[in-house]
Amino acid sequence: MRSVVKKLLSCGTKSYASSRTSALPKEGRVRVYVCKDRETQCKLEVDTSLLNHPMLEDLLRLSQEEFGHSYEGALRIACDIDVFIKLINLFKSQKH
Repeated sequence: MRSVVKKLLSCGTKSYASSRTSALPKEGRVRVYVCKDRETQCKLEVDTSLLNHPMLEDLLRLSQEEFGHSYEGALRIACDIDVFIKLINLFKSQKH
């Protein structure tokens, strides 16, 4: 799974970085678009350390099935926005 995450990160950030260097996320963070359709997607930034969480790895795997991994821009996560935010907050609370 880590190779999938690395592949997604490299696919998602190379083209974005070359076109909008000043708008890159802070170091240690990655930009993600959350939702299943482009009209209602939400752009968020999350800590890269959270990408190794087993539940988020499952979401990334499902999202790869939904969107593939050959696309321009940030990671895309096929998940309800409210659910994703609650998951991220849960992951963060588990780390402390």
